[in-house]
Amino acid sequence: MSERLQVVILAGGRATRLGDAARSTPKALLPVAGRPFLAWQLERLERSGYREVLVLTGHLGDSIASFLGDGSVFGMHARSLSDGKELLGTAGALRNALDELDDTFLVTYGDSYLPFDYSGPLTDLRAHPDALATMSVFPNAGRWDASNTLVRGERVERYEKGSTDPSLDHIDYGALALRRSVVAEIPAGVPLGLDAVQTDLARRGVLRAHVAPHRFYEIGSPAGLAELDRLLSGGKLP
Repeated sequence: MSERLQVVILAGGRATRLGDAARSTPKALLPVAGRPFLAWQLERLERSGYREVLVLTGHLGDSIASFLGDGSVFGMHARSLSDGKELLGTAGALRNALDELDDTFLVTYGDSYLPFDYSGPLTDLRAHPDALATMSVFPNAGRWDASNTLVRGERVERYEKGSTDPSLDHIDYGALALRRSVVAEIPAGVPLGLDAVQTDLARRGVLRAHVAPHRFYEIGSPAGLAELDRLLSGGKLP
């Protein structure tokens, strides 16, 4: 692709579920198969065509900034931006970074490893000017976590984080292509989760669905961290 691809990685969480493992090391830098997790993630993003990366940090953010540098070692142009002292939530962190965002960009999480082409959701959004966002989804059917998404055709019809409704058979995959104009509408300095934004976009009928072919992996829990370590060590992921 000739058009610039920007990715924003949300890496401000405190990783409380990981206990001592993340007490002095940010979750994004925890070792996985012999490398900091962020290295695996950036490598996959670079292979998908991304050259511009912005990492939004909070807890132990200086360590992430030091590891990231200018991004050249990963073949990218990178920088990090701290939330500051106040916890803003995932959407609030994006609003804090508004001046750094392209007109369209991808946002993903600093604890998610997604074995798919990360350019897919952003390519889809740019091809559909009537949409405000394209969310990657997986036909989860309650297997890997609680399903939270109802997909109809090419649209996300409902998104309800934490729902137990069995009609929601897909799950948010963890990579969302978004227009900067959506972020500009978020009140500055107000803590807000990205899930609330996605729920609203689905309700308004402006959220498209990009179906991922493989299940997702995460390092936010000890079990998830151990599983991904084992699979990447064995070269068993697509």
